[in-house]
Amino acid sequence: MTNALHILVVEDQAAIRANIATYLEGRGHVLDFAGDGAQGLALALAQPYDLVVLDLMLPGMDGLAVCRALRARASRHIPVLMLTARDSLADKVEGFGTGADDYLTKPFALEELEVRALALARRHLLNTEQVLELGALVVDRQRREVRRDGLPVRLNAIDYRIVEALAEAYPQVMTRSELVWKIWGDEPTESDALRTHIYQIRRALDKPFDRPLLKTVHGVGFVLEV
Repeated sequence: MTNALHILVVEDQAAIRANIATYLEGRGHVLDFAGDGAQGLALALAQPYDLVVLDLMLPGMDGLAVCRALRARASRHIPVLMLTARDSLADKVEGFGTGADDYLTKPFALEELEVRALALARRHLLNTEQVLELGALVVDRQRREVRRDGLPVRLNAIDYRIVEALAEAYPQVMTRSELVWKIWGDEPTESDALRTHIYQIRRALDKPFDRPLLKTVHGVGFVLEV
């Protein structure tokens, strides 16, 4: 498999570990496993993993503590996909605040786990590039400029950051809560602020062209279709 990943799975439930192993190893990925947070942190710091799949509810050192310690001690950014039975916005915000890159709520489809893992690994590679090229869309991080079909797209600072975040996440959908956290963090913002910026982006990025790139996934969030 050309996109094979080296993945660390930190999960205390043996049945879930076995299911993940059967599916992902069958797809060509290489997996290591840890049954508790302390062991998972030690492995994550010692090996150059492409991704850590981290359960939130672990014995002893929980997933939040592992993620926080990993971000503080690792010499490079390792993408973290957190598994949780909690689906509230507050729990997700707390997880993102410790450095998690994505969330997957239990129970989950193994196919979705792989899709998210591949998307996170790809996003990590994109994060190291100064210029993101997605078809006709170019996001120049050094100059903080966006071009479409070679033409400049005029965006204010926040609109640019939203487009950059969506380009990093491509082809994955970003939920509204993920975008709000990415742009504003825990700073208070008006409830319709994101809607206003999405409207402005569409006027600049899509209206002058034949085909829209910024799509709404109703009830979920937004995605770029290039």
